[in-house]
Amino acid sequence: MRNVLVIGIGAGDPGHLTVQAIDALAKADVFFLLDKGREADDLAGLRREIIASHAREPYRVVEVPDPERDRGPAADTTANTAANATANTTANTTACTNAHTAASTESTAADITARTTTDTNDNADMSTYTAAVDDWRSRRADVVERLIARELGDDETGAFLVWGDPALYDGTIAVIEEVLARGRVRFDHTIIPGVSSVSALAARHRIGLTRVGRPLLITTGRRLAEALENGTDDVVVMLDSGCAFADIAQAAEFDIYWGAYLGTPDEILIAGRAGDVAERICSERAAARARKGWIMDTYLLRRVTSPDARPGGGAACP
Repeated sequence: MRNVLVIGIGAGDPGHLTVQAIDALAKADVFFLLDKGREADDLAGLRREIIASHAREPYRVVEVPDPERDRGPAADTTANTAANATANTTANTTACTNAHTAASTESTAADITARTTTDTNDNADMSTYTAAVDDWRSRRADVVERLIARELGDDETGAFLVWGDPALYDGTIAVIEEVLARGRVRFDHTIIPGVSSVSALAARHRIGLTRVGRPLLITTGRRLAEALENGTDDVVVMLDSGCAFADIAQAAEFDIYWGAYLGTPDEILIAGRAGDVAERICSERAAARARKGWIMDTYLLRRVTSPDARPGGGAACP
């Protein structure tokens, strides 16, 4: 039977490869690379270097274009909308406290109406985003299904190389499961875990991800405001295309540990009080993306334990 390997290859440093990943690379007869275009040529180049270093001859490399995903503005506004709603709600609450009873009742009714409208818009935006991702994954499944059916022999092993860990904010496992569910191509599959960008971020900043008695939440930029409204103290944020941390009302209460291109020669690290370094991070991020054509970044927001506490660990960008 055909066998498919989904191999986590780490955040960008070839040294992130585990022994299990290296063994899996040596077993593959065919490597499938989904090409994201010229802007991400260096990402494809890193994959080719890993294959050349650890694959065993004879092997084949099959490259096909990765379907483009709809990244419309509606999908990118949820985090900012929620953050603005938080600030507006706080302002309304303060005003109501000093108002007369009649004015307070009127203001409260208006606030409830505004909040309901915001929730409705947020839900609509999230539905649009989810639908766009589902459509993209389905089109990706079409490509993967054809690759396995046409390029992989009955007793051969194919491999997909995944940045970070395949189980964390990557769609490859879901795509493989969709292909299997269709029932047109039969194969076995194995998932090889990898060093995630979250682990790499903590290591490079020389910090722990968890604190005693406190949960750690991993979420996206779109859901950051919601997480902070719920009182979360430690939040790892991924897939934030809009610098959601720059819009939070509680910036003075959080330290931020940010990293981009983790494990690569282009790595950037910045740490500090969120309100103090947010503008700098946004500027560095925009410049890096303009220079390279793409960016992979993540960050930890951590509520400070005292007003005088400063970020611990590593490593700020010079």
